[in-house]
Amino acid sequence: MPALLQLNKISKSFGPVQALSGVDFELDAGEVVGLIGENGAGKSTLMNLLGGMLQPTSGTISLDGQSVKITDAISAAQRGISFVHQELNLLDNLDIAGNIFLGREPRRRGCIDERKLAEMTAPLLEQLGLDITPHQSLAHLTNGQKQLVEIAKALSMDARILILDEPTSSLTIQETDTLLSLVENLRERGMAIIFITHRLTEIERVADRVVALRDGELAGHLTREETNRDAMISLMIGRDLSEVYPVLPTEIGEPVLSINEVTTQRWPAGGASFEIRAGEILGLAGLVGSGRSELAQAVFGVDESPSGTITVSGETLKRGDINDAINHGVFLAPEDRKASGLVLEMSVRENMTLNSMSRFNRRSRIDFKKEKAQTEEWRQQFSVKAPDVEQAVGDLSGGNQQKVVLAKWMTLGPKVMIFDEPTRGIDMGARHEIYQTMVDLAKTGCAILMISSDMEELLGMSHRIAVMCEGHLTGILEPAELSEESIMKLAVETAGKPAVSTK
Repeated sequence: MPALLQLNKISKSFGPVQALSGVDFELDAGEVVGLIGENGAGKSTLMNLLGGMLQPTSGTISLDGQSVKITDAISAAQRGISFVHQELNLLDNLDIAGNIFLGREPRRRGCIDERKLAEMTAPLLEQLGLDITPHQSLAHLTNGQKQLVEIAKALSMDARILILDEPTSSLTIQETDTLLSLVENLRERGMAIIFITHRLTEIERVADRVVALRDGELAGHLTREETNRDAMISLMIGRDLSEVYPVLPTEIGEPVLSINEVTTQRWPAGGASFEIRAGEILGLAGLVGSGRSELAQAVFGVDESPSGTITVSGETLKRGDINDAINHGVFLAPEDRKASGLVLEMSVRENMTLNSMSRFNRRSRIDFKKEKAQTEEWRQQFSVKAPDVEQAVGDLSGGNQQKVVLAKWMTLGPKVMIFDEPTRGIDMGARHEIYQTMVDLAKTGCAILMISSDMEELLGMSHRIAVMCEGHLTGILEPAELSEESIMKLAVETAGKPAVSTK
């Protein structure tokens, strides 16, 4: 009996660039295949061919043993293929139900039947563990909730094949567990799933097989029994990477950043107090809506904190004043690098120097020759993979975009660096480079606050871990106390419970 899906000798070129070369891929009903590879390996290109967004240069696609041509997204959907992209395709001006059934709304007497629409949507939301009304506006949802709505839209189409591209990149620990349980449930119901992620622990949990791509070619397969972290990394990068996380600095100095009873606009009744010392990386954990990003924005001055004090090397910052924070050496690499960290239409050079143009002023004019030479040096220092510094930053991979964000701030010599989800949607090779950059920065005496929803990342890259719940700091875990269980226990603590440690 033929496989449900067969891709045979698939190749795709874009002019002189060979994105895929002779790739074979199979998928059976009731099977989860983990598709792994670094950014640029060809994963998205292969899935875009299957989803109808692109056409192969050569090779064939077969469903149930019959060769098919998938000409567009509608053609893919008609054949039972549903693609949940990493970049969400939702409309914030519509409610949840309207987004899920857009273009497929039930009608009564020529008008949309709102009651029927809500009845169709409610079980999908329940299945995903979303305790929200179908008529809730998308504009009021978190990124994680929007991702689950996107998946609900795919489930509403009764797909036979579900492609999930980095589905947990915007989800918290709790939401990720819900999604992975859903994947396991869908497999039991006979759905075939292609699961693309850089979080290898998720692959270990749900995948029946693993397929790896490298430089547009098939790098190898792993059975469930063979699947482990080291084997997957070796297939992806073509070399062993036994130490994903570099050794953290051991020389920790005096407190640099001190936060005392700081509240946020969203959680004015909350509060957080802690210190970060020179050379220390403090991880900040919590579920969605716990107040982690809001706290980071308050420290950086994006949002004015209603109360509390923030000091850097003994000097008090002005609340709600970004310039004052920058002048004191406090910088933020935001969670959404595309929306808040970069100007995508501008070049690598322009983004890198956006906050430091004064260093290139010469007699009231910009010394472009000096600026280009300096940014080319930074491009090499931060291993930004781009033809040159005039490349538009929007054309770079996620990992290289993040490196540009880091270069923009780190060349200014930060005293305090805040990383909000520093490796979201970034492949393992680029992650290792970013982790090493963070460690090198800590060795200069910088105090680092790292917000992450990746439990393994928190445990691998933190000297200590602070945990928040509903705007409150519920505890700070010392090295001997660090574990997934201890983090989760504090993440669901009753709001208002005082922190067990602030040192």
